[in-house]
Amino acid sequence: MKKKCVAMLLAGGQGSRLRALTAHVAKPAVPFGGKYRIIDFPLSNCVNSGIDTVGVLTQYQPLELNSYIGNGQPWDLDRSDGGVHILPPYIKEGDSGTWYKGTANAIYQNMSFIQRYDPDYVLILSGDHIYKMDYEKMLRYHRQTNADCTISVLEVPLEDASRFGMMNVNEKDEIYEFEEKPKNPKSNLASMGIYIFTWSKLRKYLMADEANPKSKNDFGHDVIPAMLTAGEKLVAYRFSGYWKDVGTIDSLWDANMDMLSYDNGIRLFDSEWPIYARTPTRPPHFMGEHASVSHSLVTGGCEVDGVVENSVLFHSVRVEAGAVVRYSILMPGTVVRAGARVEYTILAENAAIGVGARVGTPPPPQNESEDWGITVVAEGVRVGENAVVPAKAMVTRNVKGGGSK
Repeated sequence: MKKKCVAMLLAGGQGSRLRALTAHVAKPAVPFGGKYRIIDFPLSNCVNSGIDTVGVLTQYQPLELNSYIGNGQPWDLDRSDGGVHILPPYIKEGDSGTWYKGTANAIYQNMSFIQRYDPDYVLILSGDHIYKMDYEKMLRYHRQTNADCTISVLEVPLEDASRFGMMNVNEKDEIYEFEEKPKNPKSNLASMGIYIFTWSKLRKYLMADEANPKSKNDFGHDVIPAMLTAGEKLVAYRFSGYWKDVGTIDSLWDANMDMLSYDNGIRLFDSEWPIYARTPTRPPHFMGEHASVSHSLVTGGCEVDGVVENSVLFHSVRVEAGAVVRYSILMPGTVVRAGARVEYTILAENAAIGVGARVGTPPPPQNESEDWGITVVAEGVRVGENAVVPAKAMVTRNVKGGGSK
């Protein structure tokens, strides 16, 4: 059956800047905000926008992500016509097969999937951003402007522009130039990595790009510049809501801390635009007689008998009596033993902090020290009794008691 729009969600990134947090999972599968994973946001946006056919392109460490998405039921994407589909690289008959070589090549390798639904438009998404967005409004804008490609853009400070692909537009917001991470940007309109293409045009340029041996097979580097050179109509769609690329330790920590504010723009408690997630069945969270919890997100299955302030606790976390947790993210199954102190830290899944240990430290005045930063304890790592783990440490193996590794 012909579809108006098919979404293709790029979720194969390694997320190397998240370091230990993506050693065993793809970046879109990283836990976020107490009960979610990063990929929940674009998937929920699709469903809330009325887009019911989504291809999820996986590559790096796909097992947990594939298991998490499953048949798509939590997002109402378990459908016989459309629904969610996991699309890893594969080998065709008579072909040696390759990994996805770039964002454009990933879509090219799945053109047969798109063509199965014969859509009018294709929505390209990234699986590693935190935001709410009505794609139907963007699609309406694409049609009204009679564009061949519409790129969602966000105004950023000029000093940050060199980190993004930047759009230079005329008074009608028609794009006349695209600059990939320019040293001297001419505008402050940054690409959000969200594209809507008219399918007939996209198919043509994907085939031409694949035939070019010099291409990097990337939308920003190759396909979009090629369309501009050929005189196709590309327009910018301005977005003004909350959006954050959580590709670094600092940005992931910042975004989680943002969730503690009611006026952060993401509005997790908004019943009209919910963020759906696959959540395990756990009992209600329990607060012990010594517990003191303030300005924090505490998810079902947690047992807290210590002090928790300005922190995000995922399911099945345990904070024992006398323990203190401040400005930290405790992912599922983590344990903070009695008397331990955890500050400005991310504890990955099933990490355990021993009795009396000290992990992370508050920032110095004016945060001017280059030696300070968010501490990370990797999945399953044990920090021993009375051990000390400094600020900005990346702990990937067990730490013995008394501070020696």
